[in-house]
Amino acid sequence: MRNHSELLRAECTRLMQETDKTCKHMQNDDKKLLDQRVRDLQFLKKELELKLGEIIVEIDFLIALQSRVVKALGACKEPLRVTMVCLEERMKRLPSDRLHDEVDSELMREREVIEGVTSLLQNAAEQITEQIRLDRSAKYHLEQDLKEKYEAQCIDNFCALMTTHSINNLNGSKKIVPQSLTVTPKQWENISDINMAKAEQQQTNSRSLRAMVESLLEQTVTDMQKQVQATAEAFQLNVQEVKSAKSQMEDQLAKILSEFASEQRNREDLQVAIAGSKHVLSLAQARLALRRQRPGKEQCQDPAQSQLLAEVQQLTAKINKLREAAVQSEEEQRALVRCQLELQENIEVKACSLYIDEVICTQHREPIIIHNF
Repeated sequence: MRNHSELLRAECTRLMQETDKTCKHMQNDDKKLLDQRVRDLQFLKKELELKLGEIIVEIDFLIALQSRVVKALGACKEPLRVTMVCLEERMKRLPSDRLHDEVDSELMREREVIEGVTSLLQNAAEQITEQIRLDRSAKYHLEQDLKEKYEAQCIDNFCALMTTHSINNLNGSKKIVPQSLTVTPKQWENISDINMAKAEQQQTNSRSLRAMVESLLEQTVTDMQKQVQATAEAFQLNVQEVKSAKSQMEDQLAKILSEFASEQRNREDLQVAIAGSKHVLSLAQARLALRRQRPGKEQCQDPAQSQLLAEVQQLTAKINKLREAAVQSEEEQRALVRCQLELQENIEVKACSLYIDEVICTQHREPIIIHNF
């Protein structure tokens, strides 16, 4: 009985030592695995933080670019308004000069260019807004992943530091945590890989979009500057042509007025000549009438009588020709007056067109400067 008791105590001692050794070995293994897990978490956290930083920078770039696009859209409003005003003002030209000229063509092209630029910029703004949403979604998943990794690291760190003496404190602060789905290590790694891959893809998309929008901003401002310059040159050329035409008409008008004055003096001279010839004719006729009162035997066809008769005939013919010349002069004056009125009307038309293009449209267009977006 005594030997059996000693054997039992020996067996218990051996069992306790073996159990103690096994517990210590298991605790060491647990600590090593937990430490490895913490290192894995730290590694993934660094990668997630790096990718998160990159996507945050990309979002900031897109927000700045979006602001530029919005400003560019705002910068298109005033040039478009001025173009429409110029088209409306040019419709106020007098009907005879309301032609579809090169200036109208350039203004209409300018309107098309600005409206096209506005449409492209609006589309770009919508694409940027959508890309910012996608980037923020990727950022949210990275942040959530980081948050969960941080919580898991804190828990595993605490687990690695736990001892048998700290169990009581842990039991006193137990929390009810909903049961989570079991995830395999491969699935666990894939979760972060997927989040980072999505962030990388959105980052790539963002860079492509930024490059496209930068090119768009550069091209659109070049197109607008080129078209505004073309319209300005068309205005300048048209103003020069209108001024030249108006100057030629004014020169013609001056010549017409001078010709009218000369014709007026000619007509007055003809009237004076007609009056003078009539006086001489009256004298010759009076002499003939008086000579008809001579006694019958004295009324011979003497040289004086023949001269007076020839004189009356010649004077009558001359007076008729002078009257015909006076009528022709009067008709010429009427034609000159018609030409004068037509020239004055055309000059007024050109003056109206010149005022619209050189003064009104120029004043509206002068402040318009297309800056780089």
